[in-house]
Amino acid sequence: MNEENNELLAALDSVAEVKVGDVVKGEVLAIDDNRQVIVGIEGAGVEGVIPLRELTTDRDADVNDLVKVGDVLDLVVVSTIGSDKEGGSYLLSKRRLEARRAWEEIASKHSVDDIVEAPVTQAVKGGLVVDVEGVRGFVPASMIENRFVQDLNQYKGQTIRAKIIEINAADSRLILSRRDVLNEERKAALARIFDELSVGDVIEGKVARMTNFGAFVDLGGVDGLVHVSEISHERVSQPSDVLSVGEEVKVKVLGLDPERERISLSIKATQPGPWDEAAEKAPEGTVLEGTVKRVVDFGAFVEVFPGVEGLVHVSQISHKHIANPSDVLTAGDKVQVKVLDVNPERQRLSLSIKALEEAPAREENDRPRRSRRPRQSAPTNYSTSEEEGSATLGDAFGDIFKDFN
Repeated sequence: MNEENNELLAALDSVAEVKVGDVVKGEVLAIDDNRQVIVGIEGAGVEGVIPLRELTTDRDADVNDLVKVGDVLDLVVVSTIGSDKEGGSYLLSKRRLEARRAWEEIASKHSVDDIVEAPVTQAVKGGLVVDVEGVRGFVPASMIENRFVQDLNQYKGQTIRAKIIEINAADSRLILSRRDVLNEERKAALARIFDELSVGDVIEGKVARMTNFGAFVDLGGVDGLVHVSEISHERVSQPSDVLSVGEEVKVKVLGLDPERERISLSIKATQPGPWDEAAEKAPEGTVLEGTVKRVVDFGAFVEVFPGVEGLVHVSQISHKHIANPSDVLTAGDKVQVKVLDVNPERQRLSLSIKALEEAPAREENDRPRRSRRPRQSAPTNYSTSEEEGSATLGDAFGDIFKDFN
């Protein structure tokens, strides 16, 4: 009897004491209905419990798909459940042990300023939660882009490149910056772009973002600006009316400013201008419908095609005398015009409204009469022949000359 007691005491003494933080092996004994696993801790003679949340981060997972009875798992002791050594139970975690080992591996492999690729698992108010080789990392909102970001949800599911700016395995703290990576990439891209591009080059890019004053086009890590006035030959109120983010566009380089890191681009410069086809579409004599765009003292400008305006001189508005074009025409009026002359090179188009109107008939009395000078007939006593008369000046004034003798 004493021998049996001694053996029992020896067996109890050989049972290892389980402490919080210990890494233990546990054999799966059962899976109960509460979505948790019951395991026996090897070498301790006690049981432990692994809730689903300590097996995986997937709350919708099925415990039966993760473990089977008889599996032996590496676990970490999280806390005690009960104080009796023989019947004591412990809260165990597989997930936390994997995270601890991942932290140890991260700390050994990486340091501050290392660049890693990290899938974005969650977008929260303050930034992005990312997974770095099994470790939870965080990218503050101010370190996501080199500009303000309104919607963080757009990054969820993406894999981003970010630089480690703080790593602390003891506090499970991993802070990263995507902005630092973007700035370094942009600096390298700027050097390449300004080395390769010249004013006048035509290249392809992708619309990155839009503002009220224009659209920024990504040229390969560097954005160039297409001002709203350079989007189309037609008037554009909002860039978003004609462009969309992600759209591929052809642009012409208008200006390069390395010091200010600015690139000016144009979309309309790559497209045929409205005047390029003016001579073909509106030769002399063509009748067109147009819209009066503005009225000036000397006439009215009429738009006949998008971006093509012609002048109706005041003398070509009506057969009647027009003192002021604004007396008969207003901006927005639709009018029929006839092309008198077209000069695409000088972007000039001469138009007429009165050429399409019948000139009013004039009555006979309304016709101005030409003044005629009356014919002067020769005097009846004047003759150019001496035979028709023998009178001379001497004969006529003879008596007068006598008085002077």
